[in-house]
Amino acid sequence: MTNNLIQSVVIVGGGTAGWLTAGIIAAEHQHKIKQGELQITLCESPSIPIIGVGEGTWPTMRATLKKIGVSETAFIRECDVAFKQGSKFLRWKDGSEKDFYYHPFSVPQGQSSINLAEHWLNTNDPMSFSTAFHPQEAICEASLAPKTITTAEYDAIVNYGYHLNAGRFAEFLRKHCLTNLHVHHILAEVTEITQQENGHIQSLITDRAGIITGDLFVDCTGFTAMLLGETLGVEKISISDILFTNCALATQIAYPYEDSPIASATLSSAQTAGWIWDIGLPTRRGVGHVFAKEYQSIDHATQQLINYIDETGGDSSHISIREIHFNSGYRKEFWKHNCVAVGLSAGFLEPLEASALVMVELSALMIAEQLPRTTSAIPIIAKRFNERFSYRWERAVDFLKLHYLLNQRNDSPFWQDNRQPSTTPLDLSERLLLWQNTSPQHYDFDRTGEIFHALSYQYVLYGMGFKTNLVFSTPAEIQKMAAELVMKNKMITRQLLDILPTQRKLLQKINLYGLSSI
Repeated sequence: MTNNLIQSVVIVGGGTAGWLTAGIIAAEHQHKIKQGELQITLCESPSIPIIGVGEGTWPTMRATLKKIGVSETAFIRECDVAFKQGSKFLRWKDGSEKDFYYHPFSVPQGQSSINLAEHWLNTNDPMSFSTAFHPQEAICEASLAPKTITTAEYDAIVNYGYHLNAGRFAEFLRKHCLTNLHVHHILAEVTEITQQENGHIQSLITDRAGIITGDLFVDCTGFTAMLLGETLGVEKISISDILFTNCALATQIAYPYEDSPIASATLSSAQTAGWIWDIGLPTRRGVGHVFAKEYQSIDHATQQLINYIDETGGDSSHISIREIHFNSGYRKEFWKHNCVAVGLSAGFLEPLEASALVMVELSALMIAEQLPRTTSAIPIIAKRFNERFSYRWERAVDFLKLHYLLNQRNDSPFWQDNRQPSTTPLDLSERLLLWQNTSPQHYDFDRTGEIFHALSYQYVLYGMGFKTNLVFSTPAEIQKMAAELVMKNKMITRQLLDILPTQRKLLQKINLYGLSSI
């Protein structure tokens, strides 16, 4: 077998996935790029619009942007960014007006040494689990920012990710990659893909840039999956029997006033056959209805979206609604031969918990770190990559399903069918059996690079009213430590509610003065 150096990586497809992947790989290998030992090329169509999936990020995006050399101030100014501190789920449990819970981003103090959930279960405290041990829920309820103007770029008082304009973000990344990271850019339509005798991708034939060859190809062509799916024939695993939603209606609405509060969390409001997202940016709200067409007509779902907009202070009279159809699922393999898929071409799960962009980050980071030096190393790295990401996609499906199957709603067959055991993955069913007598533990999720940890499961389980009946008592010294943490949290919550600015005020200051550099 010929053993050639990997000297050319070709990313096919722009958009957020393509440019974020290009930036992460290029930043990791700047030395080789400057020495002429490696070239990163991004080829994108001049005519295919960006789908714009993913207006919410995880806190991981802060480390990613810092790693590729982006100024947080410039990012906030140019991408219409607000801070996201978690998700608020409304009417998911029983559908009543008082039904809500939070999945915040911050980890409570003491979480690494004692299981706080077991203390909370023992005390039968009417205070929510997320409120008992961290101030973030109270901060979000007051629409406050996670930091102040004197907090340095990417530093935080409480943990945060971002809400952003996906179209502007892709353009921002493109400029950064071309100006600072020496990524080679080609605007052309790919008309044909040629393969070597062993099945590897050999080249792209384009309409205006001739033939583009490469050693490693990254498929960021979206749902089309032009390289991995259409050319290499890697099938997609459907999970429509687990996650039922398959259509989204998306729109944008203006705030009623210039100084309207900007929500500090993604709002997810359960509906008849799905849920409505509500994301606050500085200049507008992004609102959309995700639902299952088998349980609700598009007309009915549209009317629910309009009703929601009108009931939450928006004006639905002139909105334009975009219809997006999707099938939740992921590829049987993500890396085959010399081609690896990232973004929508690798898979897509419905947008609950905003896992789309973090999968792009994690994929690109592993490609960058494990970038094969020679062609003979590709099968080994591909095997590792496929194992790692098969596990991650399976766990992401488990976590999303958890939100649906714990519901107690009886207002529609959608919610009732989501409770059927036959729709629950075996691994999740087994964990739920364990958690009947013990709360989620660290060792339930102990692989490197887990995307959802025990704490995230605790927030959703106990927010949804799951019952864990602890068989054994908790030692008195542990109960005392936990009780002290609850008291300390009350004091810190009061302090932070006093000193943190509102989201809008902080974003206005950042636009005027900027954050201090790292």
